[in-house]
Amino acid sequence: MNHPHSDVAIVGAGILGLSHAYAAARRGLRVSVFERSATPLGASVRNFGQALVGGQPPGPMLELARASRPLWAEWAERAGFSIRRNGSLLFARTEAEEALLEAFIAGRAKTHGYRAELLRGAALDELYDGAFSKHRAALHSLDDQQLYSREALPALIDWLRREHDVQFHFSTLVRDIEPGVLRTTAGEFRAGHIVVCSGHDYQTLLAEQMAVLKPQVCRLQMLRARAERDIGLGHAVLTGLSCVHYGAFAELPEAEAIRQQILREAPELDTYGIHLLISPTPHGELIIGDSHDYGSDASPFNAEAVDRLMLELAEDTLGMRVEVLERWQGVYGARGPAPFSQLAIEPGISAVLMHTGVGMSVGPALGERTIAGLFG
Repeated sequence: MNHPHSDVAIVGAGILGLSHAYAAARRGLRVSVFERSATPLGASVRNFGQALVGGQPPGPMLELARASRPLWAEWAERAGFSIRRNGSLLFARTEAEEALLEAFIAGRAKTHGYRAELLRGAALDELYDGAFSKHRAALHSLDDQQLYSREALPALIDWLRREHDVQFHFSTLVRDIEPGVLRTTAGEFRAGHIVVCSGHDYQTLLAEQMAVLKPQVCRLQMLRARAERDIGLGHAVLTGLSCVHYGAFAELPEAEAIRQQILREAPELDTYGIHLLISPTPHGELIIGDSHDYGSDASPFNAEAVDRLMLELAEDTLGMRVEVLERWQGVYGARGPAPFSQLAIEPGISAVLMHTGVGMSVGPALGERTIAGLFG
């Protein structure tokens, strides 16, 4: 069967694949996207939908997150999905967490131009009619955005198909590639350049080249819930536990006191890699998580103790009970040689992989960078 020739063929319809598709299509290139499932089911739809700028460490990740921010806004407007652009709130619960936020505002935020403010006293009490007033302080990261991945990605796909003539081949497994050729379950396709954005699948394509990176898979336990009272939450919520997870904070000397406090008072949070995130959905629900379990494969078994710990943290932060509506596993590629890898496999074949869970934050600009490098 003869198929139309594409200028660019992309393997994977997660956020990295779609970002590369947009960057190529807006340059007038003919683009085809191949996805093994009937709709994206990987990391890009299992996450919180948080596109964080404030949590990224200075350097390439911060630059990519900043460059991704206007792309998300443009996509939301044109593709018609919901996005919140009012930032995130990181609550300090302890003296050590407050000290770190003070140090961040006084130092790194000024040096590297993070748009953030520290809320205390009356400013903290005014948040959601005092719902969070028991905390010591809140870091309001003004550039953080939030979307609902389950709805945003399908809308983005429809828009790329409709307005940019991107050809999507769902339920199509790419079995093998060589320069100019993709062999799939739907036949053989040809393309000028192939970009593999295969997420945490390190076996189907380019297995030898990916093995050199020694990547792992991170599995996360996540929940969708409804709070007993609707306070109209419109910000993504984090706590001081995130100060030892995100590079913007974890690299600061003040983070060590928080690590030691966790190990001393709640070592199970370190054991399970738990740091609390809460994302409100457009439907008045909350996405709650998450934990981190690393290995060569993602275990299919969830631990109820982990869910219970996360729910206790969420209820303590919100000051109210929550009802669980749904549970699932997040999953992403992790622990490679850097936060991401851009591989020039051979002429006509590239691979782009994330090794951390911030693909939504940096993916749009990473796609632009890759395609600009290939096509100008």
